[in-house]
Amino acid sequence: MQITVETTVAAPVAQVWRAYLTPADIVQWNAASDDWHTTSAHVDLREGGAFSSRMEAKDRSMGFDFAGTYTKIVENQLIEYAFGDRTAQVVFAETPAGVTVRVTFEAETEYPVEQQQQGWQAILNNFKKHVEAQ
Repeated sequence: MQITVETTVAAPVAQVWRAYLTPADIVQWNAASDDWHTTSAHVDLREGGAFSSRMEAKDRSMGFDFAGTYTKIVENQLIEYAFGDRTAQVVFAETPAGVTVRVTFEAETEYPVEQQQQGWQAILNNFKKHVEAQ
């Protein structure tokens, strides 16, 4: 099953692209709620290159690594990647209102679909706020 989340960011596509892929930016926006944060991020932006981010509860009660491999990159337009046994696609589409960022990913079986969609949407909403505040 595929899940899609999206937002439109009022910024130029080059700025949106850069913020989505720069580790210093990723640690600022990559969290689904205020009690979580990303403590580190690494990006090797090339097809076959790896990425990872460490997400942790701020109270240090739990954390996990989100990591994968880029499978297709079209600058300022598309990122496809594999993570574990799943895949995801991120599309950057320029519109009159800004850049629509649409993330489509394969759902996992451990958590309810609604919870996954809400979590990924919350992260994308934080991304929008981060970019527009710059």
